[in-house]
Amino acid sequence: MRLGRIASPDGVAFVAIDGDGDSAQAREIAEHPFGTPTFTGRSWPVSDVRLLAPILASKVVCIGKNYAAHAAEMGDVAPEDPVIFIKPNTSIIGPRVPIVRPPSSNRVDFEGELAIVIGRPCKDVAASAAAGVILGYTVANDVTARDQQKADGQWTRGKGYDSFCPLGPWIETEIDPSDLEIRTELDGVVQQRSRTSLMLHDVGEIVEWISAIMTLLPGDVILTGTPEGIGPMTAGQEVSVTVEGIGTLLNPVVDRS
Repeated sequence: MRLGRIASPDGVAFVAIDGDGDSAQAREIAEHPFGTPTFTGRSWPVSDVRLLAPILASKVVCIGKNYAAHAAEMGDVAPEDPVIFIKPNTSIIGPRVPIVRPPSSNRVDFEGELAIVIGRPCKDVAASAAAGVILGYTVANDVTARDQQKADGQWTRGKGYDSFCPLGPWIETEIDPSDLEIRTELDGVVQQRSRTSLMLHDVGEIVEWISAIMTLLPGDVILTGTPEGIGPMTAGQEVSVTVEGIGTLLNPVVDRS
């Protein structure tokens, strides 16, 4: 099932998205998408509504350096244990919403990633049981003010600006995340192309590691790391991240005035 959030003439709602292309329909979910959703009976053509970020998380937990080739391009060695950091939930935006480059940064980078969406409250989850606490998967762009990340020696400022966590276009609940292609394009030119099978720590290990540290809540998002090929974006460009079997997340880039 594909789960999303939309803005329609009747307001904002969670939906299940059926079909593809011009025939796709958004069926309104009565309350929330967790557990077994119930439906109101209302629906809209997807072409008549606006897709929002598919979830509003209480927190976004991110894995750094989870692809050996990306660690190498950053001049680092691959870590033995997952390296985690948090982006504020105010950084979340949806498809086609502009990524806003702050005037205080001279380099803002794209980082295409697979994202996990948690489906129920959980703590101390074994890797083998991780699938049971996951609602599904979506596409993410871990936007980073690279110069500030390097200057600060920690990542909160460089990763935390409003608009620095695009998510979407929806959550796919029925997919095996173990070997999916991730592709990032800038103005239609491929910049990143890799597979989730190359992650140093897989989805189960990631959920186990994070849930041993903090309680995860329904809707929390985990970014699983970016492959090699990161690079800067400038105002007027468009960046898209595609994860095989899920979809494409497209965002324009602007400068904050």
